[in-house]
This record gives sequence, C-alpha cells and structure tokens, in this order.
Amino acid sequence: QVQLVESGGGLVQAGGSLRLSCAASGRTFSTYVMGWFRQAPGKEREFVAAIRWTGDSTYYADSVKGRFAISRDNAKITVYLQMNSLRPEDTAVYYCAVRRGYSVTSMAYDYWGQGTQVTVSS
Repeated sequence: QVQLVESGGGLVQAGGSLRLSCAASGRTFSTYVMGWFRQAPGKEREFVAAIRWTGDSTYYADSVKGRFAISRDNAKITVYLQMNSLRPEDTAVYYCAVRRGYSVTSMAYDYWGQGTQVTVSS
C-alpha cells in the first residue's frame, strides 16, 4: 500500500523559507509523478509543483515559479519542496500526492499524504 508522509511545515514570517518533505513507500515509483498541492481555508485545493521520479522534468504553478523549488532523493524515496520568499498568501495546508503521469488536477492523483500546515505571518 502506498504511503505518503509529509513533514516540515510550520510558522514563518513573510520573506522566510521552509522546506517540506514527502517520504513515499509501498511501491516502485519510477513511472510516477509526485505533486505538491495546497489548500487554504475556504479555497479549492490548487496545484503547486510536480516532479517526475526519473529524468529532470519539473512543473510549477505561476504563483510559485521562481520562489519554490521541487526536488527528489531517489535513494530516500523522498520529494522536497523548498519554499523561499514566502508570502502570507502561501498560507495553506500542503499535501503531496502521486500518480502515473503529469497532471495539475488534484482529482487525477491516486494517493495523498495527510498534509502539513504552513503559516506565513505578515
């Protein structure tokens, strides 16, 4: 069974940085894509970034491009989201998810972590 466990959330001031981690287990992910999504109170879950388990392809939402960086450690089966220059509007619960193939649609993802809260104070 696939398990995804996020960590690294917390409270940070605007302009600060956080690094989220998503540890995956339960299958071979070589053909999969790992995505990060976020959901703020009263808003729909939105795509943040994604990375393929093989190759160099990464994808970003326009709202985070240039500030966030997604990366992976294949040996640890872990994906990271480095978040810099954080803004109050980045406040949300951040989730990692996995599916075969790239998609920005949350409903297309098959497995989800439990989420980690990121709060950015102004």
